[in-house]
Parts: sequence; C-alpha cells; structure tokens
Amino acid sequence: MPAAVACVFDAYGTLLDVDAALAAESAALGRERAVELSALWRRKQLEYSWLRSLMRRHADFWQVTQDSLDFALQALNLEDAALRSRLLAAYRQLAPYPEVPAMLRALQRHGVRTAILSNGSPDMLRDAVQAAGIADLLDEVLSVEEVGVFKPAPEVYRLATTRLGLAAPDIVFLSSNGWDVHGAASFGFRTVWVNRMRAPDERLPGEPVRAIAGLDELPGFLGLATDDAVTGA
Repeated sequence: MPAAVACVFDAYGTLLDVDAALAAESAALGRERAVELSALWRRKQLEYSWLRSLMRRHADFWQVTQDSLDFALQALNLEDAALRSRLLAAYRQLAPYPEVPAMLRALQRHGVRTAILSNGSPDMLRDAVQAAGIADLLDEVLSVEEVGVFKPAPEVYRLATTRLGLAAPDIVFLSSNGWDVHGAASFGFRTVWVNRMRAPDERLPGEPVRAIAGLDELPGFLGLATDDAVTGA
C-alpha cells in the first residue's frame, strides 16, 4: 500500500472505547447487564443517526446519544435519573484504546497528517479528545455538523477531502464500524477496518483494503518504521 498523506479516523469505537462509559457501573448493574445496556445504547444511537438522515430530521449527535440512552434504559427497566446523568457524563470523557496515543505519535513522527471525522457534535469531540489526551496529536477534528447529515452520506466523507485539501485516494480512512468503512470506500478513500470484534464482512458497496485487529498494526501496515512503543503498553 503506498504511503498515506493523511489518516482519518472515526472517533467512537475506533479511537475511543464506547464501552468505557459503562465500566464504572458494572459493579452495581452486574457485568452482563452493563454489557447489554452498552450494546443496546450503541445500537440505537447508530439506528437513530441513520433514520434521522433518511427522514431529513437532523439533530446533533448529543441529542441522538441522549435519546438512544433513554430508549435503552426504558427497554431494560433501568430508568434512573442519577444513572442516566452518570452515563452521559462518562460518555463525554471516554478513554482511548490503549494503543491510540502511541500510534498517533508514530504517524506524526513520519509526517502523516491525522484527523477525526465523526458523527459527534463539535463540543462532544472537543471534550473527548481533551479527556483522551490526544488533542495535540490531531491536525483536524471534523464533525458532521458542518453538513447536517450523518455517515455514511457522501457529504460527510467529502468534508475530509475539502478540509485537508487532498484527493480521496491520498486519505486512508479507519473505522471499527464495517458500514462506515464501506461508506468511505464507496466515496473513494482507501479504507482499513479496525475489526476488534472479528465481525463478519458487510455486504455493502465499497471494499476495505485490509482489516486489522487493533490500531497498533497501522504504522507497520503503512510501511512506516515502528518501534516497541506502538503497543499501548
């Protein structure tokens, strides 16, 4: 694969661990219940983003995040105002996956530009990258709020080419979401699927160049010299 001019990352589930919001609640809820809540919250969050795009009734991702949490709490009979507040506060400060800071530093050292392209609203993303300690490792943080529609609409991916001033093939796009990778590939990016869960291939237009198990594999895949620091240890 030719060297990338820029690597553009999805944020939630790719750089940031969305399950971390439930970590502190596992003791009280029980691990199985916490996992169930986290999965349903995430599923409804994505479904609402797609449905709002189709309905042409956009709301920012913070509203979608709250609405999807409210659905999940009611569906699982866990409605509790204090729990809701704690979960929403935790979602604003998600932990990055362990390998993320070292991986971004490695790209930076080799002159590869880095950016986030996310459904998240600007204020959500600002809080997230600061809490994760990666703000200084990103050249751009791009939100779909600039175009008023969610991924995988082509207008979202075009944001990256416009703001970075690059042709689509010069950008390697990475996401843990198979549908997002296919959407970006259909637009024209070279795409890498961060398939941490070893999910089956999606049956959608566009094809990822490669699937990797974690972002520690990215510098080597791009042909960059690596060192032992790119491990998350």
